[in-house]
Amino acid sequence: MLTETPEDTALMREALEAGAKGLGTTSPNPPVGAVVARDGEILGLGWHERAGQAHAEPRALADATRRHGPESLRGATLYVTLEPCSTHGRTPPCTQAILDAGIARVVVSATDPNPAHAGRGLELLRESGIEVLSGILEEEGGELIRFFSRHITTGLPWVIAKSATTLDGHTTLPEGMGQWISNEAAREDVQCWRRQCDAILIGGETCRRDNPALTLRGPWAEGRPQPLRVVLTSDENLPRSHRLFTDEHRDRTLVHTGIGLRESLTRLGEMGVSSVMLESGGRLLASALREGLVDELILYLAPLLGGGTTRLLPEEGLFAVIEKPEYLPIGDNLRVRGRVARP
Repeated sequence: MLTETPEDTALMREALEAGAKGLGTTSPNPPVGAVVARDGEILGLGWHERAGQAHAEPRALADATRRHGPESLRGATLYVTLEPCSTHGRTPPCTQAILDAGIARVVVSATDPNPAHAGRGLELLRESGIEVLSGILEEEGGELIRFFSRHITTGLPWVIAKSATTLDGHTTLPEGMGQWISNEAAREDVQCWRRQCDAILIGGETCRRDNPALTLRGPWAEGRPQPLRVVLTSDENLPRSHRLFTDEHRDRTLVHTGIGLRESLTRLGEMGVSSVMLESGGRLLASALREGLVDELILYLAPLLGGGTTRLLPEEGLFAVIEKPEYLPIGDNLRVRGRVARP
């Protein structure tokens, strides 16, 4: 029976770190990282940068060849965060590249979640005489591709609900105290999460009240298009002078009128959108939680009590459990992040 070693775990972490560099740029493909190693030494490293370009495995093989020559690949081990593809799509199958390179051992984190392909790449490699070890840091590998997994198995995008509140759950400040509950560092942190998502969705009330831009700024906007900006509203009479309809990214704005959130997400999924950040007010968030449409929550808590008239959850009786929450201080704010448990 094949077993993992501490070396396998350490090198898979390197591959996962590389793969994370593709978050936000590979959609509708998953982000993937790969490392070529021998005797614990990294020979080459690569990650999938964007759809239509080379996958992580050929990039890692090419990097090792450039640095050490093609013979360095023969008998080496390839670490990859997702099962290598075995079919010809926009790029050739990675399994063939692995075979051609003379790799002797392949270590995989997550199995392909696509039911049409799951396990086929691993089986092909094993039948070709390559030693295959799978499931190494599987939870972390699944986390890296969670957007892709949701979309490929359900047709719906992964939904991250983001909000900022006072300690007692208010999402607005008293009149005259300004717009922002979260601090500047927390708002910069939001840019990191927006960059990973294909679309940002708000309700008509948030559009009218806040006149948001919903854009990526500065370095966060480099190397990828602005996310789609989606307004879900029952009243199509939105202020057309607002930034969503007048700024340089106005062609990235969609208005979904007269439909529910599930239908809106279904339409986005049909467009290839695999991840959505929900930056709505309390009513839409409550509806999303009630329908089981929120996969992940990111909440910024500010050291404030009281506030304006709006609250994070305006409905009584709504209940949700956040699994394996992470807590991160950001200045004087606290970021709480975790998956929302399914009923």
